[in-house]
Amino acid sequence: MEGPLEWVASIGTIIAAALIALDIGRRVTGWGFVLFTLVSILWIYSGMVKDAMPIAAMNAVLLLINAWGVWRYLIRKEDS
Repeated sequence: MEGPLEWVASIGTIIAAALIALDIGRRVTGWGFVLFTLVSILWIYSGMVKDAMPIAAMNAVLLLINAWGVWRYLIRKEDS
């Protein structure tokens, strides 16, 4: 698992984690979750193509968690 797809997914994962860890606002955190969602899809595809089902399964769960983060930080109205 060392192709260009995995490199893009790895770098995207690092950037997404940094955006969330910076904690500089809901919008930035939300975009971190968007990026996490996109790279989760890449990891699922890569895991299925390369017969690495643990990676695919883990990222299927993370995809749901990240989608929840997108909803929570970008779509849902902030609680007053």
